Amino acid sequence: MRGGPGQLLAGRYRLTDRPEPFRAHAVDERTGESVLLRALELPALLTAGQDPEEEAPAQADRLVRRVAAVGSAAPAAHPRLLRGVGAFVDGESLWTAEERPAGQTAAELLVGGPVPPYRAAELAADLAGALRALHAAGLTHGNVTAESVLVCEDGAAMLGGLLAGVAQEALAEELGGPGGRRRYDVRATLVGPVAERWPLDGGPAGDCWALGVLVHRLVTGRAPYPEGGVPELVTAVRDGRREHSAVCGPLGPLVERLLQPDPVLRPTAEAVWRELAELLAGAPEPVDEERVARAVTLKPEAPLVPVRKRRGGRRGGNPGDTGNAGAAGAAGGAGKRSGGDAKPPRIPPALLGPLLVGGVFVLLALGMAAVVMFAG
Repeated sequence: MRGGPGQLLAGRYRLTDRPEPFRAHAVDERTGESVLLRALELPALLTAGQDPEEEAPAQADRLVRRVAAVGSAAPAAHPRLLRGVGAFVDGESLWTAEERPAGQTAAELLVGGPVPPYRAAELAADLAGALRALHAAGLTHGNVTAESVLVCEDGAAMLGGLLAGVAQEALAEELGGPGGRRRYDVRATLVGPVAERWPLDGGPAGDCWALGVLVHRLVTGRAPYPEGGVPELVTAVRDGRREHSAVCGPLGPLVERLLQPDPVLRPTAEAVWRELAELLAGAPEPVDEERVARAVTLKPEAPLVPVRKRRGGRRGGNPGDTGNAGAAGAAGGAGKRSGGDAKPPRIPPALLGPLLVGGVFVLLALGMAAVVMFAG
């Protein structure tokens, strides 16, 4: 996209910085709100003969109306949903507009490394609440990814990308038909090898599966499925070939159920939200969680030091209990310091010989001095 700060799009959105190829930040001059514009490049057949003064061709106009209809049906003021503002065609691109408060995407957050499990649970609870509201309104999100999640400055997570996801799916259907190989090829080009976007099924159950993939990504820094390419990814999803959810720690059991191939076995967004609320109710303090995470990370790399058994120590203990063995070793050291066992010699053995010889000479000198003194 060409242009820069100050450029006006659709007679409404004033760019506030230099745009990236498929996204730009702007201000909605009707409301004064900050918005994020996402662009979807349209094939020439959808924009042929179009100029700024003409209406969009029928297919492009149909896409805009379809996206706008979903935006109108979404909950208007949910605290965990980024509100879709609208859609329009400009040049060879279909643009979607979405409110954008201050914050960073989950993808940007992950640049710094994986998220601690309980922090990931907080973010996932916010997203489950957003999905619960969408599903109650009869809508499917279809675009639950790290790029679509905004982590606000207050730490809350908001789910966006609804209109952008609808635009991609609508364009894939417009160009490839309702199903089949052609639609798959078009969708693969638009979506790419992003694991969250390739569930085996759609609807609310597909959103919950995507949430499971995203939680795994947050905790580990990677998707549970290979993302080398769309064919490899889709095959792995179909065959259930993925990393085990045990790597997600306390979130592992929930992620495992969310990634079940059978949608009937997956929890709903409502159930996920409740389960995460219960998990967070018993969560450790953040400082404790960080300490445990550091210990878990460093423990495998620490040298293995054999524990020396104490003579006269407690018998009958479990030899596999390393905690008791360590305690016994510490107690043994304390016992030696308190006189419970033989103390180590204070004089090094190497000095005993010279000291004895010196002592003999001192005694002889004293004896000779005494003889001289009494002999007068």
